[in-house]
Amino acid sequence: MDATLLARIQFAANVSFHILFPTITIALGWVLLFFKLRFNATGDEKWMGAYRFWVKVFALSFALGVVSGITMSFQFGTNWPGFMERVGNIAGPLLAYEVLTAFFLEATFLSIMLFGFRRVPGWLHTGATVFVAVGTTLSAFWILVLNSWMHTPAGFELRDGVAHATDWWAIIFSPSMPYRLAHMLIASALTVAFLMAGLSAWRWLRGDRGADVAAALRTAVVMAAVFAPTQLLVGDLHGLNTLEHQPAKVAAMEGNWTTGSHVPLLLFAIPDEAARTNHFEIGIPSGASLILTHRIDGVVPGLDDFIGKHPPVAPVFYAFRVMVGIGLLMIAMGLAGAWHLWRRGSLPRPLLIGFVAMTFSGWVATLAGWYVTEIGRQPWLVTGVLTTAEAVGPIAAGTVLSTLLMYLALYVVLLAAYVATLFRLARKAGAPPAAQGGGEALALARAVPAAKA
Repeated sequence: MDATLLARIQFAANVSFHILFPTITIALGWVLLFFKLRFNATGDEKWMGAYRFWVKVFALSFALGVVSGITMSFQFGTNWPGFMERVGNIAGPLLAYEVLTAFFLEATFLSIMLFGFRRVPGWLHTGATVFVAVGTTLSAFWILVLNSWMHTPAGFELRDGVAHATDWWAIIFSPSMPYRLAHMLIASALTVAFLMAGLSAWRWLRGDRGADVAAALRTAVVMAAVFAPTQLLVGDLHGLNTLEHQPAKVAAMEGNWTTGSHVPLLLFAIPDEAARTNHFEIGIPSGASLILTHRIDGVVPGLDDFIGKHPPVAPVFYAFRVMVGIGLLMIAMGLAGAWHLWRRGSLPRPLLIGFVAMTFSGWVATLAGWYVTEIGRQPWLVTGVLTTAEAVGPIAAGTVLSTLLMYLALYVVLLAAYVATLFRLARKAGAPPAAQGGGEALALARAVPAAKA
């Protein structure tokens, strides 16, 4: 197999595993702060009970995120030396800023969050939660700054083929950065919302009817109802920005081969890159033109305008539909859950089961979105500056393959252990199931006192 393709698959495997955990910690830090502030304001132990459970999930996710992030850092030197040789003057400082302003902040105050309650003053414990939440967001900010610059580079000049910064403000706030950052932060909020809703619904269905479980579930449903529709609007703005700066990616997302107007929105198709056409198309007439240009006769770029310079079509096309499909399902679940809580103060059993089924739906949508983003910029590693083929190191394909297989085996084990640990924590957190009538509905307004962990 081709060493470059294997190196790409290996880095994709590493970043796919790594991103699962920051996607949780970014938003979960702010949810923990909300729980703590509610406890401070009301003195109600249910909020502290929710805090104690979910801070364990945060710590576990943070640990796996750190370890998997280190693996990615090494690959810059082993598999992609051309990246740092060509754009290290920009990428290096941005990665350093992430460590100095975010990672140290999180690592320093996480121990106080975990072990400091009733051991330090309340204001200090709350302050530690604030610093950790800020740190997770700063980490996302700097990583998205670098990633956005790689997609829409600005504020630099090339000297002998090497990028040198000329305007750090333009580098940090590159044309796509605000949209990517907002899209990722909301994706994290939705990932946490459905993780919380799924685990809390699972605990409730098993008979763990504590007020802390009810509070976490109510919070998660409200988050889903607010952020899922918001993500639709932000995604639309992000798509317009991508159309302006990366039209080949948009053409692949839409499976559109010929530039033209009245382009249909394809709900399903099988792209055939060899024949440069689609098979079994099912679409909405003029839908893509309307969504991408907000005009029914808007012009959508075609892949035939970028022969040899557009990404692989099928993975981008399918991943985009997975992301959008899950997003629409999140909107439906969030709004349905919020309606039941508002009108009835309860969630029916089918909806609880639905939330359990969607516990990790945020992960799937996030990975699909990242595949659209990263595969969609091929053949470029830094758009217009550095191709993927130019950055790869001279490593034998067999060596890359052997390490790739080891990574995959380890990640499968770690991921299974992580998921099993989450459900074990949830099982241990609740009191023994009690015989209760009316188990078909969740009566949040009459939730019993918090169960002790």
